[in-house]
Amino acid sequence: MRQTASPDLRIPYGVADFVKLRRGHEYYVDKTRYLPLLEEAGRFLFLIRPRRFGKSLLQSMMECYYDAEWAKSFDELFAETWVQSHPTPERGQYLSLRFDFSMVRAEPEHLESSFETHCRNQIDGLFLRHAEHLPEGMAARVREQPTVAAALERLLMELGHLGRSLYLFIDEYDNFANNLLAHFGQDAYRELTHGSGFFRNVFAMLKGAAGQSGGGLARLFITGVSPLTLDDVTSGFNIGRNISLDPRFNGLLGFNHAELETLFAAFGQTLEPHRALIDAWYNHYHFHPARHESIVNSDMALYYLQSLVDLGTPPDELIDHNVRIDYGKLRHLVQIDRRLNGNFSHLRAIIERGEQVGQVQTSFPAEALHQPENFVSLLYYLGLLTFAGEQRGLPLLHIPNQTVHQLMYGYLREAYSEAGVFKPTTWEIADRLSRMAYNGDWEPFFDYLAERIAEQASVRDYLQGEKMIQGFLLAWLNLTPYFRVWSEQEQGGGFVDLYLAPFYFRYPDMRHAYLIELKYVKRSEDTPERRNELLEAARTQLRRYAGDARVREHLGPAHLHALVLLYSGWELVQREALDLSADAPDVA
Repeated sequence: MRQTASPDLRIPYGVADFVKLRRGHEYYVDKTRYLPLLEEAGRFLFLIRPRRFGKSLLQSMMECYYDAEWAKSFDELFAETWVQSHPTPERGQYLSLRFDFSMVRAEPEHLESSFETHCRNQIDGLFLRHAEHLPEGMAARVREQPTVAAALERLLMELGHLGRSLYLFIDEYDNFANNLLAHFGQDAYRELTHGSGFFRNVFAMLKGAAGQSGGGLARLFITGVSPLTLDDVTSGFNIGRNISLDPRFNGLLGFNHAELETLFAAFGQTLEPHRALIDAWYNHYHFHPARHESIVNSDMALYYLQSLVDLGTPPDELIDHNVRIDYGKLRHLVQIDRRLNGNFSHLRAIIERGEQVGQVQTSFPAEALHQPENFVSLLYYLGLLTFAGEQRGLPLLHIPNQTVHQLMYGYLREAYSEAGVFKPTTWEIADRLSRMAYNGDWEPFFDYLAERIAEQASVRDYLQGEKMIQGFLLAWLNLTPYFRVWSEQEQGGGFVDLYLAPFYFRYPDMRHAYLIELKYVKRSEDTPERRNELLEAARTQLRRYAGDARVREHLGPAHLHALVLLYSGWELVQREALDLSADAPDVA
Protein backbone atom coordinates (compact mmCIF):
# COMPACT_ATOMS: atom_id res chain seq x y z
CA MET A 1 0.00 0.00 0.00
CA ARG A 2 1.16 3.55 -0.74
CA GLN A 3 1.77 5.56 2.41
CA THR A 4 0.25 8.99 2.68
CA ALA A 5 2.99 11.59 2.24
CA SER A 6 3.26 14.35 4.81
CA PRO A 7 5.57 17.36 5.13
CA ASP A 8 7.28 15.89 8.20
CA LEU A 9 7.96 12.49 6.61
CA ARG A 10 11.53 11.36 7.24
CA ILE A 11 13.93 9.12 5.35
CA PRO A 12 14.58 6.00 7.49
CA TYR A 13 18.30 5.83 6.75
CA GLY A 14 20.01 3.62 9.33
CA VAL A 15 16.79 2.95 11.28
CA ALA A 16 16.34 -0.70 12.29
CA ASP A 17 13.72 -0.24 15.05
CA PHE A 18 10.22 -0.63 13.63
CA VAL A 19 8.55 1.15 16.54
CA LYS A 20 10.84 4.19 16.29
CA LEU A 21 10.43 4.23 12.52
CA ARG A 22 6.63 4.24 12.66
CA ARG A 23 6.28 6.61 15.59
CA GLY A 24 8.96 8.89 14.20
CA HIS A 25 7.04 9.50 10.95
CA GLU A 26 9.69 7.76 8.88
CA TYR A 27 8.86 6.19 5.54
CA TYR A 28 8.35 2.44 5.59
CA VAL A 29 8.86 0.37 2.45
CA ASP A 30 6.10 -2.12 3.14
CA LYS A 31 7.29 -5.73 3.36
CA THR A 32 4.31 -7.01 5.35
CA ARG A 33 2.90 -8.84 2.31
CA TYR A 34 5.60 -11.46 2.93
CA LEU A 35 4.27 -12.39 6.38
CA PRO A 36 1.83 -15.07 5.13
CA LEU A 37 4.56 -16.54 2.91
CA LEU A 38 6.96 -16.71 5.85
CA GLU A 39 4.32 -18.43 7.96
CA GLU A 40 3.72 -20.98 5.20
CA ALA A 41 7.44 -21.58 4.65
CA GLY A 42 7.89 -23.27 8.02
CA ARG A 43 8.10 -22.75 11.74
CA PHE A 44 11.88 -22.67 12.00
CA LEU A 45 13.51 -20.48 9.35
CA PHE A 46 17.01 -19.34 8.47
CA LEU A 47 17.72 -16.41 6.11
CA ILE A 48 21.07 -15.13 4.84
CA ARG A 49 21.43 -11.72 3.19
CA PRO A 50 24.34 -9.26 2.81
CA ARG A 51 24.94 -6.47 5.27
CA ARG A 52 22.77 -3.35 5.16
CA PHE A 53 19.81 -4.95 3.42
CA GLY A 54 17.28 -4.45 6.22
CA LYS A 55 17.41 -7.76 8.11
CA SER A 56 17.16 -6.09 11.52
CA LEU A 57 14.20 -3.94 10.51
CA LEU A 58 12.42 -7.01 9.15
CA GLN A 59 12.85 -8.84 12.44
CA SER A 60 11.76 -5.78 14.40
CA MET A 61 8.60 -5.53 12.29
CA MET A 62 7.86 -9.23 12.77
CA GLU A 63 8.45 -8.96 16.51
CA CYS A 64 5.85 -6.18 16.71
CA TYR A 65 3.38 -8.11 14.58
CA TYR A 66 3.52 -11.43 16.43
CA ASP A 67 4.02 -10.29 20.03
CA ALA A 68 0.85 -10.31 22.15
CA GLU A 69 1.67 -7.03 23.89
CA TRP A 70 2.73 -5.14 20.76
CA ALA A 71 -0.50 -6.35 19.14
CA LYS A 72 -2.32 -3.76 21.23
CA SER A 73 -0.63 -1.11 19.06
CA PHE A 74 -1.35 -2.91 15.78
CA ASP A 75 -3.42 -0.19 14.12
CA GLU A 76 -0.89 2.46 15.09
CA LEU A 77 2.23 0.58 13.99
CA PHE A 78 0.81 -1.07 10.88
CA ALA A 79 -1.36 1.75 9.57
CA GLU A 80 -1.52 1.85 5.75
CA THR A 81 0.43 -1.39 5.38
CA TRP A 82 -0.67 -4.44 3.42
CA VAL A 83 -1.10 -6.59 6.51
CA GLN A 84 -3.42 -4.10 8.21
CA SER A 85 -6.05 -5.12 5.66
CA HIS A 86 -4.92 -8.75 5.47
CA PRO A 87 -4.04 -9.87 9.02
CA THR A 88 -3.11 -13.51 9.52
CA PRO A 89 -4.54 -15.71 12.29
CA GLU A 90 -1.16 -15.72 14.06
CA ARG A 91 -1.08 -11.94 14.63
CA GLY A 92 -0.35 -11.21 18.28
CA GLN A 93 -0.38 -14.88 19.27
CA TYR A 94 3.10 -15.18 20.78
CA LEU A 95 5.50 -13.90 23.33
CA SER A 96 8.40 -12.64 21.24
CA LEU A 97 12.04 -12.75 22.29
CA ARG A 98 14.76 -11.23 20.14
CA PHE A 99 18.52 -11.60 20.43
CA ASP A 100 20.89 -9.38 18.45
CA PHE A 101 24.33 -10.97 18.50
CA SER A 102 25.99 -7.88 16.99
CA MET A 103 25.78 -6.51 20.54
CA VAL A 104 28.03 -9.28 21.86
CA ARG A 105 31.72 -8.44 22.28
CA ALA A 106 34.03 -10.69 20.25
CA GLU A 107 37.15 -10.54 22.46
CA PRO A 108 37.73 -14.08 23.78
CA GLU A 109 38.10 -12.90 27.37
CA HIS A 110 34.74 -11.05 27.28
CA LEU A 111 32.78 -13.20 24.86
CA GLU A 112 30.88 -15.53 27.16
CA SER A 113 30.04 -12.91 29.78
CA SER A 114 28.90 -10.45 27.09
CA PHE A 115 26.76 -13.16 25.48
CA GLU A 116 25.20 -14.09 28.82
CA THR A 117 24.51 -10.45 29.70
CA HIS A 118 22.85 -9.62 26.39
CA CYS A 119 20.65 -12.71 26.29
CA ARG A 120 19.61 -12.45 29.93
CA ASN A 121 18.73 -8.76 29.48
CA GLN A 122 16.51 -9.65 26.54
CA ILE A 123 14.81 -12.39 28.56
CA ASP A 124 14.25 -9.89 31.38
CA GLY A 125 12.69 -7.54 28.82
CA LEU A 126 10.23 -10.26 27.86
CA PHE A 127 9.14 -10.64 31.48
CA LEU A 128 8.75 -6.89 31.92
CA ARG A 129 6.65 -6.62 28.77
CA HIS A 130 4.39 -9.56 29.68
CA ALA A 131 4.42 -9.22 33.48
CA GLU A 132 0.61 -9.00 33.74
CA HIS A 133 0.08 -12.36 32.04
CA LEU A 134 2.84 -14.53 33.50
CA PRO A 135 2.75 -16.26 36.90
CA GLU A 136 4.50 -14.74 39.87
CA GLY A 137 7.88 -16.33 40.46
CA MET A 138 8.37 -17.48 36.88
CA ALA A 139 10.90 -14.75 36.09
CA ALA A 140 12.92 -15.62 39.19
CA ARG A 141 12.97 -19.32 38.30
CA VAL A 142 14.28 -18.51 34.83
CA ARG A 143 16.85 -15.99 36.09
CA GLU A 144 18.35 -18.42 38.60
CA GLN A 145 19.42 -20.82 35.87
CA PRO A 146 23.23 -21.00 35.53
CA THR A 147 23.47 -20.43 31.76
CA VAL A 148 21.51 -18.84 28.94
CA ALA A 149 20.85 -22.28 27.47
CA ALA A 150 19.39 -23.44 30.78
CA ALA A 151 17.39 -20.22 31.18
CA LEU A 152 15.88 -20.62 27.71
CA GLU A 153 15.08 -24.25 28.39
CA ARG A 154 13.31 -23.31 31.65
CA LEU A 155 11.43 -20.47 29.94
CA LEU A 156 10.19 -22.75 27.16
CA MET A 157 9.22 -25.48 29.60
CA GLU A 158 7.13 -23.11 31.73
CA LEU A 159 5.50 -21.50 28.68
CA GLY A 160 4.57 -24.95 27.41
CA HIS A 161 2.87 -25.78 30.71
CA LEU A 162 0.95 -22.50 30.52
CA GLY A 163 -0.19 -23.22 26.97
CA ARG A 164 1.74 -20.17 25.72
CA SER A 165 4.20 -20.05 22.84
CA LEU A 166 7.43 -18.20 22.09
CA TYR A 167 8.55 -16.70 18.78
CA LEU A 168 12.34 -16.48 19.02
CA PHE A 169 14.25 -14.12 16.72
CA ILE A 170 18.04 -14.24 16.43
CA ASP A 171 19.49 -11.35 14.45
CA GLU A 172 23.14 -11.17 13.31
CA TYR A 173 23.53 -14.72 14.61
CA ASP A 174 27.06 -14.98 13.17
CA ASN A 175 28.32 -11.48 13.94
CA PHE A 176 30.58 -12.06 16.92
CA ALA A 177 31.68 -15.45 15.59
CA ASN A 178 32.81 -13.88 12.30
CA ASN A 179 34.61 -11.12 14.20
CA LEU A 180 36.30 -13.74 16.34
CA LEU A 181 37.46 -15.63 13.25
CA ALA A 182 38.68 -12.45 11.56
CA HIS A 183 40.54 -10.88 14.47
CA PHE A 184 41.53 -13.77 16.74
CA GLY A 185 42.04 -16.62 14.31
CA GLN A 186 40.81 -20.08 13.54
CA ASP A 187 41.74 -21.63 16.89
CA ALA A 188 39.58 -19.16 18.85
CA TYR A 189 36.73 -19.62 16.38
CA ARG A 190 36.95 -23.41 16.55
CA GLU A 191 36.91 -23.37 20.35
CA LEU A 192 33.68 -21.34 20.22
CA THR A 193 31.90 -23.39 17.58
CA HIS A 194 33.19 -26.94 18.00
CA GLY A 195 33.63 -27.42 21.72
CA SER A 196 30.94 -28.06 24.29
CA GLY A 197 30.76 -24.39 25.22
CA PHE A 198 27.96 -21.89 25.75
CA PHE A 199 27.30 -21.01 22.10
CA ARG A 200 26.99 -24.56 20.86
CA ASN A 201 24.86 -25.44 23.89
CA VAL A 202 22.28 -22.79 22.98
CA PHE A 203 21.80 -24.20 19.49
CA ALA A 204 21.71 -27.75 20.83
CA MET A 205 18.98 -26.69 23.23
CA LEU A 206 17.02 -24.99 20.40
CA LYS A 207 17.29 -28.11 18.28
CA GLY A 208 15.81 -30.13 21.13
CA ALA A 209 13.09 -27.56 21.80
CA ALA A 210 12.10 -27.49 18.12
CA GLY A 211 11.21 -31.17 18.25
CA GLN A 212 9.59 -31.24 21.68
CA SER A 213 5.92 -32.19 21.80
CA GLY A 214 3.83 -29.44 23.35
CA GLY A 215 6.92 -27.33 23.97
CA GLY A 216 6.96 -23.57 24.23
CA LEU A 217 9.03 -22.84 21.09
CA ALA A 218 6.49 -22.18 18.35
CA ARG A 219 8.61 -20.33 15.80
CA LEU A 220 12.26 -19.46 15.23
CA PHE A 221 13.66 -16.97 12.71
CA ILE A 222 17.45 -16.64 12.38
CA THR A 223 19.21 -14.10 10.14
CA GLY A 224 22.87 -13.57 9.33
CA VAL A 225 25.35 -12.92 6.53
CA SER A 226 26.74 -16.42 5.94
CA PRO A 227 25.97 -20.07 6.71
CA LEU A 228 29.43 -20.68 8.19
CA THR A 229 28.70 -20.40 11.88
CA LEU A 230 25.41 -22.29 11.86
CA ASP A 231 27.03 -25.16 9.99
CA ASP A 232 29.82 -25.25 12.56
CA VAL A 233 27.70 -25.01 15.71
CA THR A 234 25.04 -27.47 14.53
CA SER A 235 27.15 -29.74 12.28
CA GLY A 236 24.91 -28.64 9.43
CA PHE A 237 21.71 -26.62 9.65
CA ASN A 238 19.14 -29.19 10.73
CA ILE A 239 16.99 -27.05 13.00
CA GLY A 240 14.68 -25.89 10.26
CA ARG A 241 14.45 -24.55 6.73
CA ASN A 242 16.96 -22.35 4.93
CA ILE A 243 14.92 -19.93 2.77
CA SER A 244 17.90 -17.91 1.52
CA LEU A 245 17.60 -19.23 -2.06
CA ASP A 246 13.81 -19.53 -2.11
CA PRO A 247 12.60 -17.49 -5.13
CA ARG A 248 9.50 -16.34 -3.23
CA PHE A 249 11.74 -14.28 -0.95
CA ASN A 250 13.97 -12.66 -3.58
CA GLY A 251 12.40 -9.27 -2.78
CA LEU A 252 11.91 -9.76 0.96
CA LEU A 253 14.81 -7.40 1.67
CA GLY A 254 16.16 -4.52 -0.38
CA PHE A 255 14.03 -2.55 -2.84
CA ASN A 256 12.68 -3.50 -6.25
CA HIS A 257 12.11 -0.87 -8.93
CA ALA A 258 8.47 -0.19 -8.01
CA GLU A 259 9.33 0.24 -4.32
CA LEU A 260 12.19 2.57 -5.18
CA GLU A 261 10.01 4.66 -7.46
CA THR A 262 7.33 5.01 -4.77
CA LEU A 263 9.96 5.87 -2.16
CA PHE A 264 11.40 8.68 -4.29
CA ALA A 265 7.94 10.03 -5.08
CA ALA A 266 7.07 10.18 -1.36
CA PHE A 267 9.83 12.77 -0.98
CA GLY A 268 9.01 14.76 -4.09
CA GLN A 269 11.73 13.18 -6.20
CA THR A 270 11.56 11.52 -9.60
CA LEU A 271 13.56 8.32 -9.89
CA GLU A 272 14.12 8.32 -13.65
CA PRO A 273 16.89 10.98 -13.83
CA HIS A 274 18.83 9.02 -11.19
CA ARG A 275 18.05 5.51 -12.30
CA ALA A 276 21.15 4.92 -14.45
CA LEU A 277 23.48 5.99 -11.64
CA ILE A 278 21.61 4.01 -8.97
CA ASP A 279 21.54 0.94 -11.22
CA ALA A 280 25.28 1.18 -11.90
CA TRP A 281 26.27 1.59 -8.24
CA TYR A 282 23.57 -0.02 -6.08
CA ASN A 283 21.45 -2.42 -8.15
CA HIS A 284 21.55 -5.87 -9.76
CA TYR A 285 21.30 -8.16 -6.75
CA HIS A 286 19.47 -11.43 -7.42
CA PHE A 287 18.93 -14.02 -4.69
CA HIS A 288 17.80 -16.86 -6.92
CA PRO A 289 19.27 -18.13 -10.22
CA ALA A 290 15.97 -17.45 -12.03
CA ARG A 291 16.49 -13.70 -11.37
CA HIS A 292 12.82 -12.78 -11.09
CA GLU A 293 13.51 -9.13 -10.31
CA SER A 294 16.57 -7.01 -9.65
CA ILE A 295 17.05 -5.78 -6.08
CA VAL A 296 18.70 -2.54 -4.95
CA ASN A 297 20.63 -2.38 -1.68
CA SER A 298 18.21 -0.51 0.59
CA ASP A 299 20.84 1.24 2.72
CA MET A 300 22.63 2.61 -0.33
CA ALA A 301 19.39 3.79 -1.93
CA LEU A 302 18.36 5.62 1.27
CA TYR A 303 21.84 7.13 1.56
CA TYR A 304 21.53 8.48 -1.99
CA LEU A 305 18.00 9.80 -1.42
CA GLN A 306 19.00 11.49 1.85
CA SER A 307 21.61 13.55 0.01
CA LEU A 308 19.16 14.32 -2.77
CA VAL A 309 16.54 15.63 -0.33
CA ASP A 310 18.96 17.46 1.99
CA LEU A 311 21.36 18.95 -0.56
CA GLY A 312 19.50 18.77 -3.85
CA THR A 313 22.22 16.60 -5.36
CA PRO A 314 23.45 13.01 -5.17
CA PRO A 315 26.24 12.35 -2.64
CA ASP A 316 29.78 13.25 -3.70
CA GLU A 317 30.96 9.89 -2.38
CA LEU A 318 28.66 7.33 -3.94
CA ILE A 319 29.77 4.52 -1.63
CA ASP A 320 28.25 4.84 1.82
CA HIS A 321 31.06 4.11 4.26
CA ASN A 322 28.62 2.20 6.46
CA VAL A 323 28.18 -0.27 3.60
CA ARG A 324 31.88 -1.04 3.33
CA ILE A 325 32.41 -4.48 4.79
CA ASP A 326 35.24 -4.15 7.26
CA TYR A 327 38.32 -5.49 5.47
CA GLY A 328 39.27 -7.35 8.59
CA LYS A 329 36.27 -9.63 8.03
CA LEU A 330 37.78 -10.73 4.73
CA ARG A 331 41.43 -10.72 5.70
CA HIS A 332 41.23 -14.20 7.21
CA LEU A 333 39.78 -15.42 3.93
CA VAL A 334 42.83 -14.49 1.85
CA GLN A 335 45.65 -14.63 4.40
CA ILE A 336 47.09 -17.17 6.80
CA ASP A 337 49.74 -15.90 9.20
CA ARG A 338 50.17 -12.76 7.04
CA ARG A 339 50.82 -14.85 3.92
CA LEU A 340 48.41 -14.84 1.00
CA ASN A 341 46.59 -18.15 0.67
CA GLY A 342 44.80 -19.85 -2.21
CA ASN A 343 41.64 -17.82 -1.72
CA PHE A 344 43.55 -14.67 -2.65
CA SER A 345 44.18 -16.19 -6.08
CA HIS A 346 40.49 -17.10 -6.37
CA LEU A 347 39.43 -13.57 -5.41
CA ARG A 348 41.86 -11.97 -7.83
CA ALA A 349 40.76 -14.25 -10.68
CA ILE A 350 37.09 -13.45 -10.05
CA ILE A 351 37.81 -9.72 -10.06
CA GLU A 352 39.77 -10.05 -13.30
CA ARG A 353 36.95 -11.97 -15.00
CA GLY A 354 34.10 -10.16 -13.29
CA GLU A 355 32.18 -13.44 -13.07
CA GLN A 356 32.32 -17.05 -11.92
CA VAL A 357 30.42 -20.21 -12.82
CA GLY A 358 29.42 -22.52 -9.96
CA GLN A 359 26.77 -23.75 -7.57
CA VAL A 360 26.07 -21.73 -4.43
CA GLN A 361 26.47 -24.08 -1.47
CA THR A 362 23.79 -23.77 1.20
CA SER A 363 26.03 -25.04 4.00
CA PHE A 364 29.76 -25.40 4.60
CA PRO A 365 32.13 -25.15 7.59
CA ALA A 366 34.82 -22.51 8.00
CA GLU A 367 37.59 -25.09 7.73
CA ALA A 368 36.42 -25.90 4.18
CA LEU A 369 36.72 -22.32 2.90
CA HIS A 370 39.84 -23.24 0.96
CA GLN A 371 37.63 -25.18 -1.43
CA PRO A 372 36.85 -22.88 -4.39
CA GLU A 373 33.11 -23.65 -4.48
CA ASN A 374 32.75 -22.70 -0.81
CA PHE A 375 34.78 -19.51 -1.16
CA VAL A 376 32.70 -18.45 -4.16
CA SER A 377 29.54 -19.25 -2.19
CA LEU A 378 30.71 -17.07 0.68
CA LEU A 379 31.36 -14.18 -1.73
CA TYR A 380 27.77 -14.60 -2.91
CA TYR A 381 26.36 -14.51 0.62
CA LEU A 382 28.43 -11.43 1.47
CA GLY A 383 26.90 -9.65 -1.55
CA LEU A 384 30.16 -9.53 -3.50
CA LEU A 385 28.76 -11.83 -6.19
CA THR A 386 25.19 -12.34 -7.34
CA PHE A 387 23.28 -14.50 -9.80
CA ALA A 388 23.61 -13.37 -13.42
CA GLY A 389 22.20 -16.26 -15.46
CA GLU A 390 23.38 -19.68 -16.55
CA GLN A 391 26.40 -21.02 -18.39
CA ARG A 392 26.64 -24.67 -19.44
CA GLY A 393 23.80 -25.59 -17.14
CA LEU A 394 25.39 -24.01 -14.06
CA PRO A 395 24.60 -20.72 -12.31
CA LEU A 396 26.67 -17.77 -13.51
CA LEU A 397 27.66 -15.34 -10.76
CA HIS A 398 29.01 -11.86 -11.36
CA ILE A 399 29.98 -8.70 -9.47
CA PRO A 400 26.68 -6.82 -9.11
CA ASN A 401 27.66 -3.16 -9.35
CA GLN A 402 30.34 -0.48 -9.17
CA THR A 403 30.18 -0.25 -5.37
CA VAL A 404 31.16 -3.89 -5.06
CA HIS A 405 33.81 -3.53 -7.76
CA GLN A 406 35.42 -0.74 -5.75
CA LEU A 407 35.23 -2.72 -2.51
CA MET A 408 36.84 -5.75 -4.10
CA TYR A 409 39.68 -3.76 -5.64
CA GLY A 410 40.24 -2.36 -2.17
CA TYR A 411 40.44 -5.89 -0.76
CA LEU A 412 43.18 -6.71 -3.26
CA ARG A 413 45.20 -3.61 -2.38
CA GLU A 414 44.84 -4.26 1.33
CA ALA A 415 45.74 -7.93 0.93
CA TYR A 416 48.94 -7.06 -0.93
CA SER A 417 49.83 -4.51 1.74
CA GLU A 418 48.86 -6.56 4.82
CA ALA A 419 50.93 -9.51 3.60
CA GLY A 420 53.91 -7.23 3.01
CA VAL A 421 53.91 -8.05 -0.70
CA PHE A 422 53.44 -4.54 -2.11
CA LYS A 423 53.32 -1.29 -0.14
CA PRO A 424 53.37 1.79 -2.35
CA THR A 425 52.57 5.29 -1.15
CA THR A 426 48.90 5.66 -1.97
CA TRP A 427 48.85 9.47 -2.08
CA GLU A 428 51.59 9.39 -4.71
CA ILE A 429 49.51 7.00 -6.81
CA ALA A 430 46.43 9.19 -6.33
CA ASP A 431 48.39 12.25 -7.46
CA ARG A 432 49.53 10.47 -10.61
CA LEU A 433 46.00 9.30 -11.35
CA SER A 434 44.82 12.90 -11.04
CA ARG A 435 47.43 14.03 -13.57
CA MET A 436 46.40 11.18 -15.84
CA ALA A 437 42.72 12.20 -15.58
CA TYR A 438 43.10 15.96 -15.98
CA ASN A 439 46.38 16.55 -17.82
CA GLY A 440 46.70 13.48 -19.98
CA ASP A 441 50.02 12.66 -18.26
CA TRP A 442 49.77 8.88 -18.19
CA GLU A 443 53.45 7.94 -18.05
CA PRO A 444 54.07 8.87 -14.37
CA PHE A 445 51.40 6.45 -13.11
CA PHE A 446 52.71 3.38 -14.92
CA ASP A 447 56.34 4.32 -14.31
CA TYR A 448 55.72 4.71 -10.58
CA LEU A 449 54.18 1.24 -10.29
CA ALA A 450 57.01 -0.23 -12.36
CA GLU A 451 59.62 1.37 -10.08
CA ARG A 452 57.94 0.13 -6.92
CA ILE A 453 57.68 -3.41 -8.36
CA ALA A 454 61.39 -3.30 -9.14
CA GLU A 455 62.09 -2.30 -5.51
CA GLN A 456 59.73 -4.82 -3.86
CA ALA A 457 60.73 -8.24 -5.12
CA SER A 458 58.08 -10.18 -3.18
CA VAL A 459 55.27 -8.92 -5.42
CA ARG A 460 56.85 -10.35 -8.56
CA ASP A 461 55.60 -13.87 -7.86
CA TYR A 462 52.05 -12.51 -8.25
CA LEU A 463 52.74 -10.88 -11.63
CA GLN A 464 53.45 -13.90 -13.81
CA GLY A 465 51.09 -13.68 -16.76
CA GLU A 466 49.08 -11.04 -18.60
CA LYS A 467 45.90 -11.57 -16.57
CA MET A 468 47.77 -11.29 -13.28
CA ILE A 469 49.31 -7.99 -14.37
CA GLN A 470 45.94 -6.76 -15.59
CA GLY A 471 44.34 -7.54 -12.23
CA PHE A 472 47.18 -5.78 -10.42
CA LEU A 473 46.75 -2.66 -12.57
CA LEU A 474 42.97 -2.73 -12.08
CA ALA A 475 43.42 -2.66 -8.30
CA TRP A 476 45.47 0.55 -8.48
CA LEU A 477 43.63 2.25 -11.34
CA ASN A 478 40.56 2.06 -9.09
CA LEU A 479 42.25 3.70 -6.11
CA THR A 480 40.46 6.93 -7.03
CA PRO A 481 37.08 7.25 -8.77
CA TYR A 482 38.23 9.40 -11.70
CA PHE A 483 37.59 6.67 -14.23
CA ARG A 484 34.94 4.08 -14.93
CA VAL A 485 37.18 1.12 -15.73
CA TRP A 486 36.07 -1.70 -18.02
CA SER A 487 38.08 -4.84 -18.67
CA GLU A 488 37.84 -7.14 -21.67
CA GLN A 489 36.13 -9.82 -19.59
CA GLU A 490 33.42 -7.42 -18.43
CA GLN A 491 32.58 -6.64 -22.05
CA GLY A 492 32.28 -10.30 -23.01
CA GLY A 493 35.55 -10.55 -24.94
CA GLY A 494 36.56 -9.04 -28.26
CA PHE A 495 37.39 -5.76 -26.53
CA VAL A 496 40.42 -3.83 -25.42
CA ASP A 497 42.15 -5.11 -22.26
CA LEU A 498 41.32 -1.95 -20.29
CA TYR A 499 39.11 1.03 -21.10
CA LEU A 500 39.22 4.04 -18.77
CA ALA A 501 36.31 6.40 -19.40
CA PRO A 502 35.81 9.64 -17.43
CA PHE A 503 33.35 9.43 -14.57
CA TYR A 504 31.52 12.53 -15.77
CA PHE A 505 28.90 12.48 -13.03
CA ARG A 506 31.55 13.24 -10.42
CA TYR A 507 34.16 14.94 -12.63
CA PRO A 508 32.32 16.73 -15.47
CA ASP A 509 35.44 18.68 -16.48
CA MET A 510 37.60 15.61 -17.19
CA ARG A 511 38.85 15.45 -20.76
CA HIS A 512 41.02 12.33 -21.00
CA ALA A 513 40.10 8.68 -21.63
CA TYR A 514 42.33 5.66 -22.24
CA LEU A 515 42.36 2.46 -24.24
CA ILE A 516 45.08 0.18 -22.87
CA GLU A 517 46.30 -2.99 -24.54
CA LEU A 518 48.59 -5.18 -22.43
CA LYS A 519 51.11 -7.56 -23.93
CA TYR A 520 53.14 -10.08 -21.99
CA VAL A 521 56.16 -12.18 -22.88
CA LYS A 522 57.87 -14.70 -20.63
CA ARG A 523 61.36 -13.62 -19.73
CA SER A 524 62.70 -16.87 -21.16
CA GLU A 525 61.04 -16.10 -24.51
CA ASP A 526 61.85 -12.38 -24.66
CA THR A 527 63.52 -11.50 -27.96
CA PRO A 528 63.47 -8.33 -30.08
CA GLU A 529 61.49 -10.19 -32.73
CA ARG A 530 58.86 -11.36 -30.22
CA ARG A 531 58.51 -7.86 -28.81
CA ASN A 532 57.97 -6.35 -32.25
CA GLU A 533 55.38 -9.00 -33.05
CA LEU A 534 53.42 -8.26 -29.86
CA LEU A 535 53.67 -4.49 -30.29
CA GLU A 536 52.37 -4.61 -33.84
CA ALA A 537 49.47 -6.82 -32.77
CA ALA A 538 48.60 -4.35 -30.00
CA ARG A 539 48.66 -1.40 -32.40
CA THR A 540 46.33 -3.18 -34.80
CA GLN A 541 43.92 -4.04 -31.99
CA LEU A 542 43.88 -0.50 -30.61
CA ARG A 543 43.07 1.01 -34.00
CA ARG A 544 40.14 -1.38 -34.29
CA TYR A 545 38.86 -0.82 -30.74
CA ALA A 546 39.02 2.97 -31.05
CA GLY A 547 35.95 2.91 -33.28
CA ASP A 548 33.99 0.45 -31.13
CA ALA A 549 30.50 1.66 -30.22
CA ARG A 550 31.14 0.74 -26.57
CA VAL A 551 34.04 3.19 -26.51
CA ARG A 552 32.11 6.01 -28.12
CA GLU A 553 29.13 5.50 -25.81
CA HIS A 554 31.11 6.63 -22.77
CA LEU A 555 33.77 8.86 -24.35
CA GLY A 556 31.92 12.17 -24.40
CA PRO A 557 34.16 15.20 -25.09
CA ALA A 558 37.31 13.49 -23.79
CA HIS A 559 40.49 13.00 -25.81
CA LEU A 560 41.10 9.29 -26.36
CA HIS A 561 44.61 7.99 -25.64
CA ALA A 562 45.56 4.56 -27.00
CA LEU A 563 48.34 2.96 -24.93
CA VAL A 564 50.44 -0.15 -25.37
CA LEU A 565 52.11 -1.65 -22.28
CA LEU A 566 54.60 -4.45 -22.90
CA TYR A 567 55.72 -6.59 -19.95
CA SER A 568 58.60 -9.03 -19.91
CA GLY A 569 57.68 -11.11 -16.89
CA TRP A 570 56.95 -8.62 -14.13
CA GLU A 571 58.92 -5.79 -15.76
CA LEU A 572 57.39 -3.01 -17.86
CA VAL A 573 59.89 -2.89 -20.73
CA GLN A 574 58.06 -0.68 -23.21
CA ARG A 575 55.17 1.76 -23.17
CA GLU A 576 53.88 3.89 -25.99
CA ALA A 577 50.92 5.99 -27.06
CA LEU A 578 49.48 5.31 -30.47
CA ASP A 579 48.54 8.29 -32.63
CA LEU A 580 44.94 7.70 -33.61
CA SER A 581 44.53 10.95 -35.53
CA ALA A 582 45.39 9.46 -38.92
CA ASP A 583 43.17 6.43 -38.39
CA ALA A 584 40.20 7.88 -36.54
CA PRO A 585 40.28 11.67 -36.66
CA ASP A 586 36.77 11.99 -35.22
CA VAL A 587 37.86 10.18 -32.02
CA ALA A 588 40.96 12.19 -31.11
